[in-house]
Amino acid sequence: MENKRYPEHLVFGLDIGTRSIVGTVGYRENNQNFIVVAQCVREHETRAMMDGQIHDILKVSETILEVKKELEAQIGRKLTDVCIAAAGRVLKTVTVSAEYEFPSETTLNEEHIHSLELIGVEKAYDTLREEVKDDKINFYCVGYSVIRYFLNGYSMVKLEGHKASKIGTELLATFLPDEVIDGLYTAVERAGLQVANLTLEPIAAINVAIPEKFRLLNIAMIDVGAGTSDISITKDGSIIAYGMIPFAGDEITDAIVQNYLVEFKTAEVMKLACLRKKKVTYKDIMGISHKVTTEEIIDTVSEAVHKITKCVAEKIIELNGGKSVSAVFVVGGGGKIPGFVTSLAEYLNLPKDRVALRGEEVLGDVTFLQENIKKDPLLVTPIGICLNFYDQTNNFIFVNVNGERVKLYDNNKLTIVDAAIQVGFPNEKLFPRRGKAINFTLNGNKRLVRGELGEAAVVKLNGELVGISHSIVQNDKIEIIESTVGEDAVYEVRQLSEYNGTISFICNGQSILCPKFVMANGKLVSEFYNIEDQDEIQILNYYTLQQILEFMDIETKGTIYVNNMPAKMDEKVYENFTIQCELKEDQSEEIFDAMGEMPDQYEESEYEDLNSKTEVSAAAVKNNETENSKKVGNDPKTDLYVIINQEPVKLSNKSKYIFVDIFDFYPFDLKKIGGSELVVNLNGEKADFTSPLKERDVIELYWKE
Repeated sequence: MENKRYPEHLVFGLDIGTRSIVGTVGYRENNQNFIVVAQCVREHETRAMMDGQIHDILKVSETILEVKKELEAQIGRKLTDVCIAAAGRVLKTVTVSAEYEFPSETTLNEEHIHSLELIGVEKAYDTLREEVKDDKINFYCVGYSVIRYFLNGYSMVKLEGHKASKIGTELLATFLPDEVIDGLYTAVERAGLQVANLTLEPIAAINVAIPEKFRLLNIAMIDVGAGTSDISITKDGSIIAYGMIPFAGDEITDAIVQNYLVEFKTAEVMKLACLRKKKVTYKDIMGISHKVTTEEIIDTVSEAVHKITKCVAEKIIELNGGKSVSAVFVVGGGGKIPGFVTSLAEYLNLPKDRVALRGEEVLGDVTFLQENIKKDPLLVTPIGICLNFYDQTNNFIFVNVNGERVKLYDNNKLTIVDAAIQVGFPNEKLFPRRGKAINFTLNGNKRLVRGELGEAAVVKLNGELVGISHSIVQNDKIEIIESTVGEDAVYEVRQLSEYNGTISFICNGQSILCPKFVMANGKLVSEFYNIEDQDEIQILNYYTLQQILEFMDIETKGTIYVNNMPAKMDEKVYENFTIQCELKEDQSEEIFDAMGEMPDQYEESEYEDLNSKTEVSAAAVKNNETENSKKVGNDPKTDLYVIINQEPVKLSNKSKYIFVDIFDFYPFDLKKIGGSELVVNLNGEKADFTSPLKERDVIELYWKE
């Protein structure tokens, strides 16, 4: 065969089965037709594989090498990359539902949908780990099928472009144990080949046997091999279930071995003869020749056929929610034995014409350049393995993370985050971490001051600094230095927006400035007091008459008047209240001039002294608050409109606002690092998170590269 008959790039697929290995080489033409330029089949000389699992890697590798050499001779060129499929014998499937709620209505893009699906896959993996409960077994996700999406609680075929507050998905994730993948890779690599694509045998088969246009129907596909029967079920346009039973063609062959006392190879020949001959001549293990009709052989194996079909039917009903399907397609060599499809139809309570072998019917777009190739159910899976190369890259790649070799299932969207998670790098150590926050109450209302953000993880890909969302490929070297924790929150009383420092009274016609009383857990503190976690802070906007006199350090005689009314020493005196009193003869009026201004710093010791003199209790504070609200009223809560990144944003439910308040109303996730520097500008000038805000302020907030 001359090279000019096909293009330079050819796809090489291997169906590594229990009984034989089928090699197929071909190419896709016009994105539809598949041209097979060479094919080769080799049976295992020993039982190197059982029930779809490699037992003797060396023997399987030798057979793969024979197939490779034969195909190279046919096409006249070397083969280096190969597509393979894993059997469904040890396949684990998990169906889960996942959802994500946005802070505000969001227009959905591809990244939102991908993130939602990854949430589902991660949930499926966690579910599987709980079911298996064996830390020694590692599982890898080899693919997932979305059953349906949800938009604000309603079922939806596609999400991209829609606006949503909440999205969800129901998906079917499939997993394989590590040893299955390792065995396949090792056998292939020993034959001098590299895996270009890996899929599952049931996925490969169903992509050929049941095209997407048929998947609205509730159909089952059975790939009956030698060791296993793989099952896939479709409904409402999606693949809804995968399954497997460990009974297939070898069960039929074993029945012939037992009944006719022949070797396994002889029994295989007798079984295949049932498809094309009327009589078979054979020698038993005693060396005696016999002649038997194929009808007798079919009758002999009927019990094994019924056993297999009964198990298949029960599994289909189980996977389909306790009921039969509408139709069944059978592929693979094991299902070709006469009576198989009829028996399966009976157990599924379906008309005989609803269960059929699929071969030539589904291979209409496949052309064989070799002569004497019959389109047969046996070829469905090998062709599907090749076609899967064009549809998706279901293969594994190896990368190096901090010196450790990591294997990842390649879904064409792998990033450094995926590699970090696979190696067990804590997710929280990838992103900047905040220092400890301070939770406290201010006048009975809960308040929170967040700690400072630390530095994001330092990530290098092949020696170059990159972001954690950077894509990765085979053999990449990744170095991750964990993120740092920021400084713990530190907040003084004077930083409270509700605290303005002083309160003024008018005493004998003179304005007196006094420091506002602030109580922490029932004790007076200064404006420089560092608020601690779980503190109960009270800001008092009054003095008692006795506290004012003690603060001024004056002695009076006679009646004292507050707002022209006689007052007792426990009378509450609020902002701008007037006091009239007569000083004792040794008191000087000059004291009022001295009290007209606050000192630069009022020491904590002075507060402690006032506290000891006045002995204010926590219970009294609550009563004082009630009185306060009656006399002067609470600060009213107002709305504030600011412009953030050219977008008007309404802030509400507070009397005063600072910069950090915008994160309660504007969707900006500080955890997602989008550049090297966070730009925070207020009215064109650099600001910090405690900067006060006023109406129509213009704010710029973005990541700078």
